[in-house]
Amino acid sequence: MTTERVVRAAAELADEIGFDKLTLSAVARHFGVKDPSLYVHVRNLHDLRVRVALLASAELNDRIGVAVAGRAGKDALVAFADAYRAYVLEHPQRYAATQIRMDPAEVAGEPALLRSIELTTSVLRGYGLAEREALDAARLLRSTFHGFATLEAAGGFAHSHPTDDSWPHILDALHLALSNWPTYTNEDNTR
Repeated sequence: MTTERVVRAAAELADEIGFDKLTLSAVARHFGVKDPSLYVHVRNLHDLRVRVALLASAELNDRIGVAVAGRAGKDALVAFADAYRAYVLEHPQRYAATQIRMDPAEVAGEPALLRSIELTTSVLRGYGLAEREALDAARLLRSTFHGFATLEAAGGFAHSHPTDDSWPHILDALHLALSNWPTYTNEDNTR
């Protein structure tokens, strides 16, 4: 057993049973060991969950990075969104781990989190947004991608109109919004 194997097994187990049901005991059973054997590799359940979150973030970012490479503007936006959505649909429970609250001091400098910021910034750079506007735009993108994909993964769109038909229209609307993003006019955050 290594820490990496324990974390990967925990991520796979989360996919099977649900991230909210992930326990140290379940991971220990997977390896056929007693719970205390895991404490050589993780401090506690919270530490394990944070490590699963970072693993899932790295996997998601790897997919997005490959998808957006060499693209700009709307092409980069669509590639980013499609990779994000595909990952959530493939690994909804592993993705759920990425939504846990983490202590900023505990995860400062984590490559997976820094890569996420870099990827989002690179897509938004294609729209010529200043730093303050880019932060607002990044929040819009994250909430749209997260909301749509998690609702879709949970079966939350019961309408007969296929989600695959809605998705391109949503991305067109985001592209239009980013292309016409309002700018701050002063330091008081007024527009």
